[in-house]
Amino acid sequence: MSPKGYRSAPEEPSLLKVPPSHWEELALLDPEDVCRRSKAEPDPDYGYRLSFLNRKVMVDYGSRRLLATKGDRVETLDDPLLALIVIVYLKNAVDVEPEHRMTAAKELREGHFFTGVHSLDVAGLIEKFGRDPNGFAAVAETLGGIREPHADVSYRLPALPRVPLYYLLWEGDEDFDPNITVCFDRTIEHHFAADAIWGLVKRVSYALVAGSAIRD
Repeated sequence: MSPKGYRSAPEEPSLLKVPPSHWEELALLDPEDVCRRSKAEPDPDYGYRLSFLNRKVMVDYGSRRLLATKGDRVETLDDPLLALIVIVYLKNAVDVEPEHRMTAAKELREGHFFTGVHSLDVAGLIEKFGRDPNGFAAVAETLGGIREPHADVSYRLPALPRVPLYYLLWEGDEDFDPNITVCFDRTIEHHFAADAIWGLVKRVSYALVAGSAIRD
């Protein structure tokens, strides 16, 4: 079930499928090289362990599943969008550190992609936090966000080890509607094509609305 304020779409996690070829290609890669490029950690039981926001997920490419700890248990995650993002990242990440300089979507090489139906989906966030910057700040910090000096409230979120996302909130009032803008580190284009960036923003925005990195 989607959290309140999150708009369903054909690309919502529960309706997406991870192509088997993605798992197959990941299984063929050298684990040491994957960990070096992506800053993932080797996991002797499952394959890889990787940070997503404030949580660790395990990537079991042998059994083609994503897992996370819940209490003292390890559970399979029914989250194909996150699985797809993580697999693409592990396959394509390069050994480049973020520059920590914000870049708007339109300034990326494939910036033309983020228009129309592919506009970055922040409507649910605006609905929930547009007039509640303190609530937005609390959730962002819960997910590992670091405060930035922009807009009325802004945070740098550690989406993946080499991929920060910046969320900037302008609070609404009687004269102006609230607004949220998502910005990127320029180096994101080393790791992801535009469609994967779009999916990552959708998944991180979902986490902000839900108040949790992992789908319950």
